[in-house]
Amino acid sequence: MKRLSLPATFAIALVFAAPLSHAQTKPAQTPPAQASAAQKPAPAKPAAPVAKKPTLAAAVQTHWKFVAAEFISAADAMPEDKYDFAPTNGEFKGVRTFADQVRHVACANFAFFKEMEKLPPPPDCEKGEPANLKTKADLMTYLGQSFVYGEGVIGKVTSLNMLDPVEGRYAGPNTKVGMCITAIWHVSDHYGQVVEYLRMNGIIPPSSR
Repeated sequence: MKRLSLPATFAIALVFAAPLSHAQTKPAQTPPAQASAAQKPAPAKPAAPVAKKPTLAAAVQTHWKFVAAEFISAADAMPEDKYDFAPTNGEFKGVRTFADQVRHVACANFAFFKEMEKLPPPPDCEKGEPANLKTKADLMTYLGQSFVYGEGVIGKVTSLNMLDPVEGRYAGPNTKVGMCITAIWHVSDHYGQVVEYLRMNGIIPPSSR
């Protein structure tokens, strides 16, 4: 076999080395699929829900609905044949009957909130107006309407008008927020009285069961 001379051997080595050298120096290519995935932006995280700031009206309505539920349930718990009941065992001369208690609270609800609306209030809630409401069904309807009306008026109270003056014979002079507080206190005061009327007749108030 003929021996290759040194120059020939060197030339052959260069022929085989050239592709290897080119492969080593060529930059690595990212597969198309991987490249598009790398360039795709990460999905945006959903924004956290913004908590609604409670309003003044909603805060007052919470308490109004609470006392309304207590008083209405107590009024409904008394049987109709006991609506004329008034305590006699003790110093109870001249106190209201159970029906008068319900009528008075409903009338006062209308009075307080009509004054807030600058409307004429009922003429005489102390004497139990309207006197023509006699049956339990009629009184319960009137009572429910008074609480619904009050809730609507409370819904118009804001931090901007809460100190607006309110005039009238029922809890006036006052402010709008002051009238709301008065109305809630008044219902609570008479709730404590009708609870005693119920227990005197052997009835546990629904809120205590």
